[in-house]
Amino acid sequence: MNTTEIFLIAMTIIFTVPYLIWRLGKTDYYAPLVVVQIITGILLGPGVLGRAFPDYYSFVFTPAVIQSLNGIAWWAVMLFVMIAGIELDLKKAWAHRRESSITAGLALGMPLLFGCGAAGVLLLNDGWMGPRALTWQFVLGVGMACAVTALPILILLMEKLEVLRQPIGQRILRYASLDDIAIWGVLALILMDWERIGRQGAFLVAFAVAAWLFHHLMQRLAERDRWYVALIWLAVVSFGADWAGLHFMVGAFLAGASMEAEWFNQEKMDQLRHHVLLVIMPVFFLSTGLRTNWALGGEAVFVGAALLLLASIAGKLLGVRLAGRILNWAPGEASIIGWLLQTKALIMIIFANILLDKQIITSEAFTALLLMAVVSTMLTVPVVAPKLARLKELIFRTS
Repeated sequence: MNTTEIFLIAMTIIFTVPYLIWRLGKTDYYAPLVVVQIITGILLGPGVLGRAFPDYYSFVFTPAVIQSLNGIAWWAVMLFVMIAGIELDLKKAWAHRRESSITAGLALGMPLLFGCGAAGVLLLNDGWMGPRALTWQFVLGVGMACAVTALPILILLMEKLEVLRQPIGQRILRYASLDDIAIWGVLALILMDWERIGRQGAFLVAFAVAAWLFHHLMQRLAERDRWYVALIWLAVVSFGADWAGLHFMVGAFLAGASMEAEWFNQEKMDQLRHHVLLVIMPVFFLSTGLRTNWALGGEAVFVGAALLLLASIAGKLLGVRLAGRILNWAPGEASIIGWLLQTKALIMIIFANILLDKQIITSEAFTALLLMAVVSTMLTVPVVAPKLARLKELIFRTS
């Protein structure tokens, strides 16, 4: 078979297997399709399928096919991160700045602290820190991975729980939006290349000027033109960030964050997010699974994942509980908000992919982080749904 035919076989597997598991297994309550796709990507990777059926794996996932899949995956995740940047609503966060800053600060800071502690434990053994990482980069990178909240997936889960448009859902979006900015800011710090500081400084200055001009241009365009120009902006800014050594996904976030949500129809933006998840993000999940590695041994990777999961959830719940005490929330409110904010999924996986690309973490550490992200997301709806059913009045609290 030629490369095109093998590529189409791979695409058939990518879309068929997770769909059948999701639909026939009726997993939607505890594992939405997006989570099943991530798990399937791991199962189809070298650590599981490649080890069980090496001949089959090497036949389907040839270097040429993997290169083609990676190209689709890059564009998919750039679109997804751009949408996450557009959906940031800092105006509402500023209107409720005391409450938002206290909650977002503790919800990010506490799991970051716990995650850095977990990273320190991992450093007691070799095989976790990447060859190009300084110790502080590894510790801060893993710590921030434990603190991440996946804003786009959080939106999907809150839609499922029917709280997205309710006051509590809008409050949670404010907290997650502030944390999203901090996450990408810390990532930029981790990726700062002191040998290329001039190039990175030049990019940031050029971006600031270009964003000002872009803002004025977009205000003069009809909405149908804005969608197309936004894609051009995405490609240009992502290229600039990658050229400067900050990684193209940092550029994708900057491209989205520099756009106003009001420039676009909200319903169309929701549809775009859903369509990106449906049409091309499954390829990203598969390409992510192809990067997993169990060379340290499955037991060590699972132990590392459990440690990171504990640090992530405990830190998030404790941080939000402290915020609730300061702000005098009702009993049970901090638990609901904390469990929703600990959702990791895609943003954490994107974050970990960047750390792996820059050789700050190893494939084994990446695999442990990936497992942590999957489990944290699977826990969200089963834990939160019963709490919401018992405490319905909290849904309508505005602060």
